[in-house]
Amino acid sequence: MNNSRSAQIVATFLLTGMLAFGGAVPMLAEANHTEELRVKVGSTVAAINGEKQSINKPYIQKGTLMVPLGVFKKTFNSQIKLSGTDVVKIMDGPHTVALTIGSSTAWIDGKKVEMSAAPEMKQGVLMVPLRPVAQGLGASIQKNESGELVVRLKGNDNEDANQETSEDGIDADVGKTKIGNSYYGWSMNYPTGLVVGSSYDESEDYINFMDAEGAYYFEILVNAEEVKLDADDMLQQLVQEAKSMGETVMDREAYPNAPTPYARIVTKDTEGVFWEVRQYYDNGRLYEIYFSDNEASNYKDLQKYAPLLNSFKTSFNTSDRSVKDLSTVEDGMTTAYNQDYGIGLTVPAEWSKDNQSMVYESKKGTHLSLQVTSAPQGASVKDWSDQLAKWMKDVFVTDAYREIDSYTVKVAGKDAQINKFEYNFGDGWTTEYNVLIQEKGYRYYLEYAVPKKAEEEMERFDSILKSLEIDFETVTENFGRLGEDPYLIDKTKSVTRSSKKYGYSLDIPRFWTPLQDQYEKSKISYQFTGGYFSIQTNEEISVELAVSQMKESYAEAGKSRKDFRLVGTESITFAGQPATSFTYHEVENGVPHQGKQILFEHKGVTYTITSVMNDANRTEVQKNALDHALKSFSFNE
Repeated sequence: MNNSRSAQIVATFLLTGMLAFGGAVPMLAEANHTEELRVKVGSTVAAINGEKQSINKPYIQKGTLMVPLGVFKKTFNSQIKLSGTDVVKIMDGPHTVALTIGSSTAWIDGKKVEMSAAPEMKQGVLMVPLRPVAQGLGASIQKNESGELVVRLKGNDNEDANQETSEDGIDADVGKTKIGNSYYGWSMNYPTGLVVGSSYDESEDYINFMDAEGAYYFEILVNAEEVKLDADDMLQQLVQEAKSMGETVMDREAYPNAPTPYARIVTKDTEGVFWEVRQYYDNGRLYEIYFSDNEASNYKDLQKYAPLLNSFKTSFNTSDRSVKDLSTVEDGMTTAYNQDYGIGLTVPAEWSKDNQSMVYESKKGTHLSLQVTSAPQGASVKDWSDQLAKWMKDVFVTDAYREIDSYTVKVAGKDAQINKFEYNFGDGWTTEYNVLIQEKGYRYYLEYAVPKKAEEEMERFDSILKSLEIDFETVTENFGRLGEDPYLIDKTKSVTRSSKKYGYSLDIPRFWTPLQDQYEKSKISYQFTGGYFSIQTNEEISVELAVSQMKESYAEAGKSRKDFRLVGTESITFAGQPATSFTYHEVENGVPHQGKQILFEHKGVTYTITSVMNDANRTEVQKNALDHALKSFSFNE
C-alpha cells in the first residue's frame, strides 16, 4: 500500500481497456476491402493499413511470433471480449478465436486447437501468437523480403460481431462461482467480469485482479508468518503501514471473533484513491488483501464491495467443483519459463524464482541455475567437461573437492553430459550436478547444488531434469554470438584498470566478478570463488589514525570473537609507500578463511587494500592471481 499503487491502478485500467476495446478504434472498413498488417520481430513499429503505428515489441516464443492483442482490433476492427477471469475472445465476421491466458489451447470456431505458445502478459500488455489467431480469423500470412510478416484479411462490417458462440469448451469457467488457490489455501466468490492480472516474481503468493469494466482492482498476498498474530496485532500493523506511507486512515476495525480473525482499514492515499486493506492470520500464514475503487469519492463508497471481500476464506475445498483453482502447482512443483532462451522446466513451488536470470533457490540453500553461452569453434562437450573439471581443481584444495560420477543421458531430447562432484568450503559438503548440452553452436549449462543440510532435496534433481524443455531454435532466432562461459575464463589472464582521480592502476584477474568497479569512486571491490578483494580510499583521516583504529578493531575482535586470531602485524613497503600490513585468520559461519589488510598514504589519501580467501580455496592458482593483482598496484607519477 504505497504511493505507486495509484499509478498501478491506472496501468491496470489501461490494460483492461486494451483487452476490452483493443486500443484506438479505426473507421469501419468497406465490405470486401482488404486490410493489412505488417509486423517484424523486435520492431516497435507496425504498418496498419498503410499507416505506421507504435506497438509493443513482437518477439519469438517457442518458434511463434507473439504480438499485442490490440493489433487485431486496430487493423481488422475485430471485436475483443472478455469471458470469465482469463478467457479472451477475438471475433471477426463468422470467425471466433477463444484464448486462455497462460494456456496453449485455443478454440477456433468451436474446434480445439493446440498452439505452440500460450498468450501471456508482458509489461502490462496481453501478447498472443500471431499465426493461429490471424489464420483463425480467416487471414492470410506471408513473409516478405524485408523479413516482415504480412497479414491480410478481407474487410467486413461486423454486423454479427456481438453474436457470441456458445460451443462447449470455449469458456473454461462455466459453472464456476468461486476462485481460489489450492496451494496457498484461499478462496472467495467469483465476481462477474473478473480478469486475472499478473503474479509477482513468478510466484503464486501474489496475484492481482481487476474487472472488465474497470470498476475496481485488488491484490492478494500470502506470506509465511511464524509469529501468531491476533486481530489487534494485525490492525496495529495495518495502521502503522498506512501512516508510514503518508496515507490517511479513514476507518479501522478488528474482528477477533470472526471464523478467521482479521483486521481491516480504509485509507486514502496521496493520489486521493480509496483503499480497503485486510489482514488474516491462519495456519502460519499472513493473508493480505488490497482493494481499491478508482471512482470512489468517499470511503463509504467501498461498502458496496463488502459481500465480495467478506467472502474471502483462508481455505480451499478441493472437492468443491464450483471453485476455479488458479494454482498451477502439481505435486509441489510449478512451471518456470524464460522466453528469450526458450527454456522451460518445473521447480518446487516454494523456491524463490528469477526466470529472467534463470536462478532458483530453496530456503535451505539448494541452488539451481541455467545459462546459455556460445560454443567455441570446433570444441566438443568432452572438451567443455574437461575444462570444468580443471576449473574445480583450480579453485578447491585437494581435501575440499572430490569427483563422484560422470555419465550421459537424454535431456530435452539431446545427449547431455552429467558430472557429479562434492565440495566443502568448511561448513559441510555440498553435492553438485553439472548438466552440459551443446547444440547448434550454443552451450546449455544447468547447475544443481545441494548442501548437506538439505540433502532431501537431492531427490528433486531427476524430476527437474526430466521436466527440462528447450526450444533450440529460439536461441538461434533471438541471439547472435553470446559471451563465453565465465567458468572457463583463463585464470592467468588479467585486465589493467586505473583511476584518474586517485592516480593508480593495477591488473585485475579476468575471472574475478566485479561488485563495484567504478574507479573514480572511493571504493572498488571484486569477488571470486571463496574470496574477496577491495580498495578503499579515505581523504578525511590520516594513515596514522587509520592504523590506530585498525589495531583497536583487531584487539576487540580477538576478545569478542571466539574463532578470530590476529596472525601478525608488520611494516612493509607497498607501491613505493611505507605501509602497515595486518594478517588474520577466522572461522565465520563454519568457514575458515584468512584475510589481509594493507594501509598506506599517498598525496593525502589513505588507502586500505583488503583481501580475503577461504582455506578451502587457497590453491596455487588462486593465490597467484591475488598476488599478481597486489604486486601490479602502482601510482601513475
